Amino acid sequence: MANKHYPKEFKADAVALYRSRPGATIASVADDLGVNRETVRSWVRADDQRRGGSPAASARPAAVAGSVEDENAELRRRVRELEEERDILRKAARYFAGETRW
Repeated sequence: MANKHYPKEFKADAVALYRSRPGATIASVADDLGVNRETVRSWVRADDQRRGGSPAASARPAAVAGSVEDENAELRRRVRELEEERDILRKAARYFAGETRW
């Protein structure tokens, strides 16, 4: 199997997608993007090292509920995450469509 070279932006977007989805696993993100699981895992590890250390430094924030303002802030954050996921998937589709040579 040939090694694939992914653009830096695609790698960064894949890591951002993994970090932005609270229940996501590396496997689910890799399957969604059509990338090998170990490839995505290495991108996440490289990002952890770049950020300066342990995976705990990149831990996902816990949701805070309580008042209406907190709930609105949480919903706005979720909308941003979903928009980011949509944009990443669009870029991935464009990237892989460009590789297809019928």
